[in-house]
Amino acid sequence: SDDTWGSTHAGLLGHRPTAYFSAEVGLHESLPIYSGGLGVLAGDHLKSASDLGIPLVAVGLLYDEGYFSQRIDEEGWQQESYSEIDTATLPVQRAKSADGKTIVISVDTRAGKIYAQVWRVDVGRIPLFLLDTDIEENSDEDRHLTARLYGGDQRTRIRQEIMLGVGGVRALEALGIQPNVIHMNEGHSAFAPLEIIRNRMKNDGMSFDNALRATAAMGVFTTHTPVAAGHDRFDTGLVEEHVGPLADELGLSTESLMGLGRVDPQNANESFCMTVLAFKLSRRANAVSNLHGVVSRQMWAGLWPWRSEEEIPIGHITNGVHVPTWLAAQMRVLYDRVLPANWFLQSGQPDVWAGFEEVTPAELWETHLSLKNRLIAYARTLLIAQARRRGGPDSRIAELNNVLDPEFLTIGFARRFAPYKRTDLVMRDADRFEKIINDADRPVQFIFAGKSHPADESGKAILQRVFKISQESRFKNRVVVLEDYDINLGRHLVQGVDVWLNNPRRPHEASGTSGQKVVLNGGLNCSILDGWWAEAFDGENGFAIGNGLIHVDPDVQDQRDADNLHDVLVNQVIPLYYDRDHDDLPQEWIKRMKRAVRTLGWRFNADRMVMDYVSESYIPAAGGLSCEMKAMP
Repeated sequence: SDDTWGSTHAGLLGHRPTAYFSAEVGLHESLPIYSGGLGVLAGDHLKSASDLGIPLVAVGLLYDEGYFSQRIDEEGWQQESYSEIDTATLPVQRAKSADGKTIVISVDTRAGKIYAQVWRVDVGRIPLFLLDTDIEENSDEDRHLTARLYGGDQRTRIRQEIMLGVGGVRALEALGIQPNVIHMNEGHSAFAPLEIIRNRMKNDGMSFDNALRATAAMGVFTTHTPVAAGHDRFDTGLVEEHVGPLADELGLSTESLMGLGRVDPQNANESFCMTVLAFKLSRRANAVSNLHGVVSRQMWAGLWPWRSEEEIPIGHITNGVHVPTWLAAQMRVLYDRVLPANWFLQSGQPDVWAGFEEVTPAELWETHLSLKNRLIAYARTLLIAQARRRGGPDSRIAELNNVLDPEFLTIGFARRFAPYKRTDLVMRDADRFEKIINDADRPVQFIFAGKSHPADESGKAILQRVFKISQESRFKNRVVVLEDYDINLGRHLVQGVDVWLNNPRRPHEASGTSGQKVVLNGGLNCSILDGWWAEAFDGENGFAIGNGLIHVDPDVQDQRDADNLHDVLVNQVIPLYYDRDHDDLPQEWIKRMKRAVRTLGWRFNADRMVMDYVSESYIPAAGGLSCEMKAMP
């Protein structure tokens, strides 16, 4: 249909669309060019842009080996492996120019040119263009440049990022696409504006300063990371080797170029930061939740030393999820019955969700239990496959056919294994954890999943500890760890758990979106008041761990949060789940389920998010306005 929200509200973008750059894009498990939340968020952004009819194109990289496959050995240590993707089996095709020719672009470095071919994926109305360096024009080293997502050393990373940014702009140019807006999803693509500046200087005779000013006015930057280690930094040698030829055309010395990536341009000891570059080359910047906006303004205040913290020009647009992707088919039947016709075309509007209160408690609970049973059956299949790979005895494999019980309160925890996410917080006191797990009248079971970055030894150690605990006799069959977390496993988990647990060390969770997917399917969140949950929890639509206060000593904070988590489980979550009426329905629990869907479904979905980007960022940037995006309260 041509009659979309975008046709009414985003007409300004029609002839020159927004170009959305992201190093990873999670559309479906069959196209493994994502690692986690950032990529899945990008995929949901594109899907909602398609649903809404937003004029937008996207740029990424086609990783021949994707992100790693995970296996957990007998001792609980993560083992990584890679396998080459067969593009013939993927929904991709070679991008063609207007005259029907296959597109190959190149990027200059001091060591020579790097070439890339361009692939196209159609995400509904949205074309996603992926650059791939595995072509015969390149050396063996460069053919493997786009092999792995987040693989290799710093040199590989900067080469991937110059291909994404500079190469991505050149690919759009070869396709005849002239964007009005450049949206950088995280700092990986921050070289893109430099290439646009070069084009303005070459084609329009502009000076560097004027071209920078004009290009920054069309720049939108989304920062996702409140953790310092999450921001890419490069030394002078790497920057000169890979960006030097572009700097020559821009008329910049090495020091001037380095200054663009430094908080203090004059500090020769400061490395080049891609996030700093992105901030300097855009006039609209946003964090991904209200609290993350506060943290980001504190974190990057040095870029605007003449401003008070409240005036730092970093706003926030809270993340959301693509409803049709994450809503289970069984739950969709309920939605279709009680919500207005074509509700999914208006899911970002609060009134559309009011009818969910009409769902009867029995049908909602029955639907939830069917999804929970499906999750448990799937988990058993995975656990049996894992045990066979490890050479487990036949007796244990037979026992796994009965692991997890559909009648028990089931809590899910699935995300990247990183120290600040504190996967093992609930088992900090193993004896206290055992009492929760093995309560004869009100038993609880946990499902864990997630990968640790190959270079994160601390994260791997946490994964190993959780696995070891799951193998202890007192926790067997009540605590399980599932391998190789991906979109498919994530889909089963968010659709089937009773409770989604999230306990990061506040305020290190920028937003988080997995809990938003759980909401859509009737699950309840039990979370630290961080990221999206800090602005979502109202006292009756889930559960909060602690009160949001932070102790200056992380160890004290961890113990405090562990105590609060134990208290909320024992005194709120477990009693409410097992409080049943004569029909064996947990009526008060179901009330929270309905309230969560009704109050959170419209706010934390990607349609609302993309509409906010259009009105607050894309249209002002496309209109050439030079005003900076004000920090939102």
